[in-house]
Amino acid sequence: MHRFEERNLTSSGLRSTVLGFGAMELRGASHRVPRLLEEGVAKILLNTVLDEGIQFIDTSIDYGESEELIGRYIGHRRSEYLLASKVGCPLDHQPGGPTNGPLVHDYSPTNIRAGIEQSLSRLRTDYLDLAQVHIGPSVAVLQRDDVLGTLERARDEGKVRAIGISSTFPELLEHIDLGVFETFQVPYSALDRSLEQRLPLINATGAGVIVRGGTARAARAKRTQDSWHASPVDLDVDDLLDGDNLQGFLLRFVVSRTEVSTVIVGTASPEHVRENAKAAARGGLPEDVYAEAQRRLDIAGFRTSDPRDQAS
Repeated sequence: MHRFEERNLTSSGLRSTVLGFGAMELRGASHRVPRLLEEGVAKILLNTVLDEGIQFIDTSIDYGESEELIGRYIGHRRSEYLLASKVGCPLDHQPGGPTNGPLVHDYSPTNIRAGIEQSLSRLRTDYLDLAQVHIGPSVAVLQRDDVLGTLERARDEGKVRAIGISSTFPELLEHIDLGVFETFQVPYSALDRSLEQRLPLINATGAGVIVRGGTARAARAKRTQDSWHASPVDLDVDDLLDGDNLQGFLLRFVVSRTEVSTVIVGTASPEHVRENAKAAARGGLPEDVYAEAQRRLDIAGFRTSDPRDQAS
């Protein structure tokens, strides 16, 4: 088992290991974007996550079989991890739906309550440590459907412990200004630094930052102006790796940001879980290496930007 740094997740006292596990790869064959797993892999994978010392697991109704597999294989180890899921999702994850773009979500009190109850049943637990509003609806939708009121009532009933949101621009700034969410799940990595300048603003509200996509495109990312292409990473960092593979280096780059509470990394490979755990246990990059990595990222075109520029 690795021992990871623990960081504040919420101002109410929840703390998380800096490495988390994203369970979308457990979505299964019935999902609209199928992910086939060999028999027994899910059980080995989930128990490896916990055995390696990872104490934060992120899932969703949208992730097909994911919640059921978590409940089946590690429900009996519930005290060993923080469990986060999403609300507003269609309850059947639309296995026959389109493969491109987000699903149509329903943020009505009825659907949110039904989704929480379904998640609790599938996950074999009495409570979610974190209920996250999925797909970051506008503030107007949040207010129209009384989303916060619905979640606050669920929290008062003990069915959720904290309330967060999965967000990105252009809505992110308005979500931050509300000052009500305890966590923000946002896309961020060395290869997508567009929200880097907003991380301190999230922390300033007392909220934690959950990073998704922290190692995404590690093997095949190249950005040309405003689009991504499948090709080797156009980034010269071999002399900075210090024993890490590229994915481990990118993971440690994100961990170097003190604003980040946890980085959720998804995989269907127990070996990749162990590799990620080994890298994360090393902590953030040394200060001089991090600064040099930023310099080279800037040169390669992976620069920070203001989300308001992206929205205009």
